[in-house]
Amino acid sequence: MVAAADAHNYAQKLGISSGLVVQELGWDEDTDDELRAAIEEGSGSEMLDDDTDEVVDVVLLWWRDGDGDLVDELMDAIGPLADDGFVWVLCPKTGEQGHVDPSEIAESATPAGLTSTTPVSLGGWTGIKLTQPKTPSKQR
Repeated sequence: MVAAADAHNYAQKLGISSGLVVQELGWDEDTDDELRAAIEEGSGSEMLDDDTDEVVDVVLLWWRDGDGDLVDELMDAIGPLADDGFVWVLCPKTGEQGHVDPSEIAESATPAGLTSTTPVSLGGWTGIKLTQPKTPSKQR
């Protein structure tokens, strides 16, 4: 269980603010409903599922060991992503069933054209933010 204040802080930790469009992928019975609620509260709307045609600001990807090919999933995830959008890969924390090492996520991010950041703790889950490279404003 996540305390309400912690849940609010989770949305802030994830960079979720009012008006952002968030897509959720990889939902299953083990996902953290309070974390999900905090994200929806932070964005001010429900998360979209994988069937959306909308451009999204954030993709929230719940990922566990054994879920498949993360590179393929990331390639699919960035399709609807806005130019300045980002992906959060959430995996069970160290020691929990389904845990994925952050280095594996970082390795999978590179072929998808993404860069990983330092993991953050989100209760029973660890979040790794993946960002798209900034496009230079001028070519030299």
